[in-house]
Amino acid sequence: MGHVGGSVFIEVLILLGGAVVAAALFKRLGLGTVLGYLTLGVVVGPMARLLTSGPEILDFAGLGVVFLLFVIGLELKPARLWSMKLAIFGLGLLQVLATGTVLAALGIWGVGLSWRAAVVAGFGLALSSTAFVMQILEERGETSQRYAQTAFAVLLFQDLAIVPLLALVPVLSPIPPQGGPGPLTEGLVGIGSIAALFLLGRYIINPVFRIIANTGAREVMIAAALFVVIGSAMLMQLAGLSMAMGAFLAGLLLAESTYRHELEADIEPFRGILLGLFFVAVGMSLNLSVIAAHWPEIVVCVPVLMAVKAALLYGLCRIFGTGHDDALRIAFLLPQGGEFGFVLFSAAAGSALMSASDASILIAVVTVSMALTPLSIALGRVFEARDVPEEMEEDFDGAGADVLMIGFSRLGQIASQVLLAGGREVTIIDISADRVRSAARFGFRIYFGDGSRKDVLEAAGIRRARIVAVCTARRDVTDRIVALIQSEYPDARLFVRSYDRAHTLELRARGVDYEVRETVESGLVFGRQTLAALGMDMEQADLIMADTRRRDEERLVIQAAEGIMAGGDMLLTRPTPEPLIPPRRESRRLDRDAEEEIALAAES
Repeated sequence: MGHVGGSVFIEVLILLGGAVVAAALFKRLGLGTVLGYLTLGVVVGPMARLLTSGPEILDFAGLGVVFLLFVIGLELKPARLWSMKLAIFGLGLLQVLATGTVLAALGIWGVGLSWRAAVVAGFGLALSSTAFVMQILEERGETSQRYAQTAFAVLLFQDLAIVPLLALVPVLSPIPPQGGPGPLTEGLVGIGSIAALFLLGRYIINPVFRIIANTGAREVMIAAALFVVIGSAMLMQLAGLSMAMGAFLAGLLLAESTYRHELEADIEPFRGILLGLFFVAVGMSLNLSVIAAHWPEIVVCVPVLMAVKAALLYGLCRIFGTGHDDALRIAFLLPQGGEFGFVLFSAAAGSALMSASDASILIAVVTVSMALTPLSIALGRVFEARDVPEEMEEDFDGAGADVLMIGFSRLGQIASQVLLAGGREVTIIDISADRVRSAARFGFRIYFGDGSRKDVLEAAGIRRARIVAVCTARRDVTDRIVALIQSEYPDARLFVRSYDRAHTLELRARGVDYEVRETVESGLVFGRQTLAALGMDMEQADLIMADTRRRDEERLVIQAAEGIMAGGDMLLTRPTPEPLIPPRRESRRLDRDAEEEIALAAES
């Protein structure tokens, strides 16, 4: 017993230590953690034979895919899922049908498979890997982008398609069926299970979570979350559906729950660990002897598979109105085989639809295509049009706060930190997909959207906001947003970042509640620190900075009344208290003021 326990702990140590090294190394090389986990599995499994329990680990680590689909369901509310119906049941359906048909034809005429085996092989290879794709998108922070949402819709239909494909295996099998329920009975059982899960989620699970939450026992809440995910997955499996689909439906039913965020936080660590273990197990299950014996076929089949899927995906996406770049991203993101292929090809071999050798070759093709996915994505970037601005899915779920900030510019980034530190909620929208992704990595929730559109402002909660902070960097964009808000929301309090002195005067003429030039305060502080570094007492430097700020404001008032060129003579002749400006430096101050006048004249 002790020996067995010790060996188990050694295997766990090898997996954990190897995962840490592989994930960090491949992430550093820019290849992504998924490829690192796969490589680790190949090294410790078929190459070094340190671990030989790949299939068993794969069965257990499949829970990582289950947890992944549950988290996706939590983040995807039913209303939003319904809005994706065309992509799911239109693009997804056509992708499976078109790709399966073409690959089946290639299997018959190119490889020499029987038509029954070719149908199973073609439609099995038409499915892509939800686990690989979603993990890569998450690592890149691109799950909310428009192309990622479309790709997920295709993957969701593929997960649905595994059910009829598995049911097709015994129908095509030359072995006569040994009794059991018919297709109609299985269909009714599946529908009944989905209905039962819906009723449980709506009328039982939420009240139970409310009772558990009132106990304050954190570990019980985690146990309940795991029970819900695994229980719903098992219910669907018993009904003949996939476990992943059951978990997704459970997450979808709980997406409107008040405990949604807590459930996601509880499941997330298990999802990450098990999903990483799933990729390691895929690498461990790779049969190197099959690859060595049939490497010419695999070398040909893998690129053909990926090229056919990519070409069909690109064409179908374009037919459904997807832009060139997004269609390319989807095509090069989903050309691999999927984890459900392992199940389908094993079932086909067990039903005598294909030989065990053919099933092993197909499984090897799927695995190698998975390993090449990061390289496929990198290749797709080469063909993108660089001059088209990147777009993301506009999702304003949870938006609405006391402050609506438009534009996450340098000024907006600092101001938002002050507001958050002061305990105020801030809704921030920005038009840059890169900025939204970068902000997310530092913990900021930024909504992608164009602040110059009324529908975006409405969705972002402008009617709830007590202050609208316009922090966009371009003057023309700022003016357009200010004009829209003053026209459509005249009661909104506007705090605006101005571009320069002339822009400040224009904004004051429009009647905004507050404006500031980004360079004013930083320039004042810079000057004060320079005086201090030159030996001036800090208190005196503070007085000079305050006096400069006051004189700048007085001059703005004069310019607002008389024009931008007004006020210069006043500044040049204005007496300054002796403690503020020593006489020996007065001429330098006057020179600087004169230089400022020249610069201002150039601006105007």
